[in-house]
Amino acid sequence: MRRVVVTGLGLVTPLGGDVETSWRNILAGKSGAGPITHFDASDQKCRIACEVKPADHEYGFDPGKRIDHKVQRQVDPFIIFGIDAAGQAIEDAGLLDMPEAMRFRAGCSIGSGIGGLPGIEKESLVLAEKGPGRVSPHFVHGRLINLISGQVSIKYGLMGPNHAVVTACSTGAHSIGDAARMIKDDDADIMLAGGAEATICPIGIAGFAQARALSTNFNDQPEKASRPYDKDRDGFVLGEGAGTIVLETEEHALARGAHIYAELAGGAGVGPRRADGDVGTDGRVEHDGGRSRGRVCPLHGGRCSWRDGNSPSGHFTGDHLLLHKEGQDDDLEQRRRHRSDCRQGAVDGSSLVGDGTALCLRDSVVPRAPPGGGSSTTGGERPVSLTPGGDRDVAAPELLEMQVDLVAVHPDVGDMTARSHDVRCHG
Repeated sequence: MRRVVVTGLGLVTPLGGDVETSWRNILAGKSGAGPITHFDASDQKCRIACEVKPADHEYGFDPGKRIDHKVQRQVDPFIIFGIDAAGQAIEDAGLLDMPEAMRFRAGCSIGSGIGGLPGIEKESLVLAEKGPGRVSPHFVHGRLINLISGQVSIKYGLMGPNHAVVTACSTGAHSIGDAARMIKDDDADIMLAGGAEATICPIGIAGFAQARALSTNFNDQPEKASRPYDKDRDGFVLGEGAGTIVLETEEHALARGAHIYAELAGGAGVGPRRADGDVGTDGRVEHDGGRSRGRVCPLHGGRCSWRDGNSPSGHFTGDHLLLHKEGQDDDLEQRRRHRSDCRQGAVDGSSLVGDGTALCLRDSVVPRAPPGGGSSTTGGERPVSLTPGGDRDVAAPELLEMQVDLVAVHPDVGDMTARSHDVRCHG
């Protein structure tokens, strides 16, 4: 069995243009939410979002660090975010100077839930107002979701599998799962995996708001708007950014002396629960007759009942993510006694699930909810209980499992969903 490990991290979020800045602000309890600045939102029902900040901001993002200005003009922001996050992960993994033989075995699996919506909206208006002759020649290749992986593979010379996932809020986690299976099946030794999103534009905000998905009652208090477990919750806050990780075989990582953050033991992307959001009494996924049972950890052939992941979720499509240290007892009942709930925020498709959980393991820390983001039913700004029997935001070294059921660790960074992935601490 080829074991898959995490060796590099990359993030572009509303709380920072890199991993350490984003993580530091998350731990400090800062909120990435604020008034929309990308366009005039005065006539919108929802006027707040979690925007990636400009380069001159205290924790802004500078696309010029890794992306040519020509490319920036041709593509939508989600591709820019994805290229930069991928570059960060490659640099962190020490893979900038890969020999040709290694590049033949290195690929990309980076997706997006919606893709280039701002560019589609803009060019549609050009078509309507000025005619087809004025539509940008870069319109198509600057908006396609697979062009994150395409641009990254071109920039860094990756000649292995090139893949793009589109599964709404689960895109990033599904991308990671697909990449891990490609490595397991010996299609590649190294894979960049994750997701990116940037849909904060008039049609994006209006569409989600008309579906009653966005928070509209906290336009004057954006930092308090994302509150998935609160009695006054009224929707999510749209976010943007990207998260990418480097996956590779354990053997390959050890051979080149790479730093290993964690082991990805497995994951599953199965059909939805019943319409009421519950599962059957025996843990079955009702609509498929139970065929999905036991598929939580397929990389290692593990079996796990859906009952073991059946707890409140901040997002209907969110299942769970399991974390436990290598060498600990694998008995599910034993692990359940050490479970703690965790909310982890960031960008599309739970991209931060890969980066954030690795950072939690690295620093033995699980962030608490930001000020104002707590539940008014449980005392307002009270920290989320993250360890068994306490309100601490520092996880005990003996913590075996953290269950992430969705809005990935910071509810004010943006909407984010975790699908089932099992990440184990290496060593």
